[in-house]
Amino acid sequence: MDVTMFAASVDPIDKAKLVADEIAMPVGYGVTRDIAEKLGSWWEDRRQIIQPSEFILGPGNKVLASSYSDGPVARMLAPDALSLIKIIAARSP
Repeated sequence: MDVTMFAASVDPIDKAKLVADEIAMPVGYGVTRDIAEKLGSWWEDRRQIIQPSEFILGPGNKVLASSYSDGPVARMLAPDALSLIKIIAARSP
C-alpha cells in the first residue's frame, strides 16, 4: 500500500520547516482563510488559524474519509489514519 502523509498550517515557511523536521513529514505553510473555506474547515478568527481538518484521499484524489475539529480534541493521529487506510484498502475490490 502506497501512502503519503503531509500537514499544513498557517505558519510561515521557516516555522513549517522546523515542524516538518520534528514530525518527519512534509508540512505546507501559509494556509489562509480562503484555503480553509475551500476545504470546508473552521477558521478561528481570534488566532487567525485553521482548525484540524484531515482527509484521506484515494485514486483520483477522491475523498475517502475526512475529519473536522474545532479544537485539539478528535485529531486524527497517524496510527489511526493508517488503521483506517488498511480497512479501506481491505474493502476495495
